[in-house]
Amino acid sequence: MTLSKTYAAHLDAVRAQNARIYGPSPTGDVWGGASARRFRFDPHRDLDRNIEVIASYVGPEDVVIDVGGGAGRVCLPLALKCKIALNVEPSPGMGAEFESLAQEAGIRNARLVPSSLAEAQAPQGDISFTADVTYFVRDIPSFIRQMEAAASRRVIITIWSEPPPNRHSKLFQLVYGEDQAALPGQAQLLPVLWDMGILPDVQVMPESPWWENQRPPTREEAIKMVVEDRVIKPDDRERAQSVFEAHFDELFTPSEAGFVPQWRKEMREVLITWETGS
Repeated sequence: MTLSKTYAAHLDAVRAQNARIYGPSPTGDVWGGASARRFRFDPHRDLDRNIEVIASYVGPEDVVIDVGGGAGRVCLPLALKCKIALNVEPSPGMGAEFESLAQEAGIRNARLVPSSLAEAQAPQGDISFTADVTYFVRDIPSFIRQMEAAASRRVIITIWSEPPPNRHSKLFQLVYGEDQAALPGQAQLLPVLWDMGILPDVQVMPESPWWENQRPPTREEAIKMVVEDRVIKPDDRERAQSVFEAHFDELFTPSEAGFVPQWRKEMREVLITWETGS
């Protein structure tokens, strides 16, 4: 099996397991509504150190193409540092939040391309960037070549050292009695790039995930947090509560700040970049 087929097999296994455990995939705009609103960030905020690293590659005359840029968490801050920022985003809900945020922030050089990269009309820029998208791309070589075709100078990919959906594997195993199928991450992506003749620069960035700072103050709230985790089907939550109560000491450690989750190992964002030479 080739490296790209191995990459695709990870996605196939996840989709097959999800269909068996959770039923058919939801239809419509799964990233719209409340999901999209969760990704609204003030474009004028003080940038975290990870986005500062990304922004260090961007110059004032650059056209930046953000593939799957969502509500503009990265794209809109970059727009403040470049000539034009294009958000190639197929989700109508995410796109609406992006345009709303850009208008509210007075950012006039950021535009939405309401499409996937494969369906877009060959957007051209100096830099193509994508964050947290490659986990879900089955034909990863085609996606990488599309990223290169869109960038005259550089491709930048950021992913977490462990794909965020894989972070729930301990909870999944306790409730469903089997290992959770894992989305492909850096360990699968980098060999594919090497096999394609791409030798990228790789940098582990300093910031931890901003969404994993929960420290429930009580045992009851800690149990509620894991019971309501998205990996648990609503129909299974009553059973999951009993399971998590029995395994509480495996899942949490008490601290002065509250109960600290123990089922997730340390995670950092990884930047992967190379010059296109085109």
